[in-house]
Parts: sequence; C-alpha cells; structure tokens
Amino acid sequence: MNLIGSCGSSDMLCKHINERRKIPSMAGKELNSNFYLKLIGYISTHTNACLFVGKSMNPQHALQNAVSNIICSIVFGDRFDYDDKRFSYLLKILNENFILAASATGQIFNLVPFIKHFPGPHQKIKKNASELVGFIGEQVKEHKESLDPDSPRDFIDAYLLEIEKQKSNKDSTFHEENLVMSTADLFLAGTDTTSTTIRWGLIYLIQNPDVQERCHEEIVRVLGYDRLPSMDDRDKLPYTNATVHEIQRYANIVPMGVTHETIRPTKLRGYDIPQGTMILTNLTAIFSNKEHWKHPDTFNPENFLDENGHFSKPECFIPFSLGPRVCLGEALARTELFLYITSLLQQIHFSWPPDPQPLDMDGIMGIVRLPQTFNIICCSRDTEE
Repeated sequence: MNLIGSCGSSDMLCKHINERRKIPSMAGKELNSNFYLKLIGYISTHTNACLFVGKSMNPQHALQNAVSNIICSIVFGDRFDYDDKRFSYLLKILNENFILAASATGQIFNLVPFIKHFPGPHQKIKKNASELVGFIGEQVKEHKESLDPDSPRDFIDAYLLEIEKQKSNKDSTFHEENLVMSTADLFLAGTDTTSTTIRWGLIYLIQNPDVQERCHEEIVRVLGYDRLPSMDDRDKLPYTNATVHEIQRYANIVPMGVTHETIRPTKLRGYDIPQGTMILTNLTAIFSNKEHWKHPDTFNPENFLDENGHFSKPECFIPFSLGPRVCLGEALARTELFLYITSLLQQIHFSWPPDPQPLDMDGIMGIVRLPQTFNIICCSRDTEE
C-alpha cells in the first residue's frame, strides 16, 4: 500500500527514472564537509543531552527526533525544536503509516484496491499521507517566496532551480508535484529506516557486550574521548565499521526490499517477465546465504572482516538495493549510521535495566521490520578508564 502517492504510466516512469538520477546529487550538494561537522556536532550534543540519563529509558523518541532533524536540515534547510508540536505530530503519523500499511487491511487493499471507497484503517493512511504532503507543500511555497537563485539553501531550493532550468523541456518530470513526492520520499526514508536500524543495533550491542566493549576500546584508542568521529576514520576503525554493517545485515529491516516494477518486457535467466510486473528482492535469503557469509545466522562483525582484520564488504551486501532505483538516501544513511553509532559507543555504555521484558526478536512487521518497544540504561563512559 502506497504511503504517499501513486505511479504514473510506464512511459512517464521511464522519464522519471532518468531524471531521478539527478536527485541524489541535489541532496548530495548539502553533504559537504561543513555539513558533516555540523551533523556530528549536533549528534554529540544530542547524545549528551538525551541519553546520559543513567536510568531506564525508551530510546525511540530521542533517536527518531535526532535522525529526522538531520534529514530536515537537508531538505528543508532547518531543524525543528523537539517541543515543536507539529514536528512531533508528523513523526507520529509516519509511524502510524508504516505500521498500518503492512497490516492485514493494508495487505488486503493491495489485492482489492476498490475497498478504498469503504471505511477502515486504510482511510487513516490516506489522511496521514495528505497531512504530510500538505506540510511539504507549505514548505515548498515558503521556499519559492524566499528563493535566491545564487544561494540555494537546501534540496527544495535546488529542485526549484532545476524546475526553472527544465521549463522549456515539455517532457521534463521536474515539476512541483514530483518535488513534493521526492521530498516526501527522502523524509520517509531518512526518518524511519535509520532510527530503526540504530534501535536494532542497540539491542544487538547489549546482547553482545563483548562486541560493544571491543568497539569502544577501538574508538577510544583512535579518537580518545574528546575528538568527534568523521567519515575519514572508517579505515582506522575496521571493527567498528564492520559492526555498523553487521547491524544492517542482521537487522534486515526491509526483508523483501522495496517493490519495483518492470517498465518493459524483460527476460531474466530464461524467464519472460511482462511489462508492469511487480518485483521484490528476497534480502532475507541474500543476507543469510551460507555461501556468502561466515556467520549467516548470528550477529558477528567478523562477517565484514578479512583474515587480517581489515574491513571487507561482500558484494552481496545490498541493503540499499542496486541500479538506477537505488535508495535515494544511501549516502546520507551510511554517514548517519557510522557517525551516530560510533559517537554513541565512544561516550556511552548500554545495558538492560533490571528484569528486562523479553523481546520477540522477529520484531513487528510493517513496511519496515521494527523492534518491539524496549527500555535500556545509558551510562556515560568514565573518561579516566
């Protein structure tokens, strides 16, 4: 069930795919070194303010707020205060839609779409999606009114300038409707998937305290306690980098990938696939294949280390998909995950509270595989250890 909109014709989709390839570079213009410095500084400040509590807490709200505000900085050019009621409400309806879209009703809607005319939970998804699109539309309107062509501030500004540039091209798919939907794509993907991956990561790190300690020791040995991590540190932190990738593999938050559609008749390994066929990728099978992974069924960063202890990423590690329809936010997500998890492990020790509730490690299946609600204890690391 679509969370925000619908696809057009196959011809239009072909054109949109070709022009869609420009979108990552638009967003990428915001991902310069100054932005990374601001990002990790913001993460560090947020970490100190929200997680150094020393008592049982649910990390979901703090993590989702932080991650959402990072994508907001890129697409909207600004972050929201955590007590902003509109921002909190948007996060709430995003969570609702991810869960409702994969509910029994959501699955039935995919099979019998005419039920859209009847009452039910699917109407809530439509209402939530309309509110999200309305919010983005307001942001686009404000950006148009204050746009400076010589000084674009964010993704929306860059897209508006591309619309103007393509105005004489009658076949262009750069227009305001696609701007709103592309912004919604980035906001949806950049909010829920990253924070969910980090939440699964906290569970695995607490369940595997030896991994948590080894990461912390490596980080402190390279960075100390005061220097913030950067993407340039990945080669110096092979075990930590391997742990971040193993969290992605083992969490497998989108087990069947994102639905795609063939835009023309296709032949694959002797099979004829008609145009318009919906295609799913079985990432669960790929991430648990014994031929590709040393430890396919357990959480083990050794899956991403070679015999010399250097980081090594297998070709079958494709959590962001492949090809022209690869995840728009791949570069940002990789950056967020490494910087955020490294910063957390540098400064904080994570553990379960006394008598923790047992977790169903199958999680809650929605569009994204969510962990059950859980509480943890976050304690500041002793800087003299």
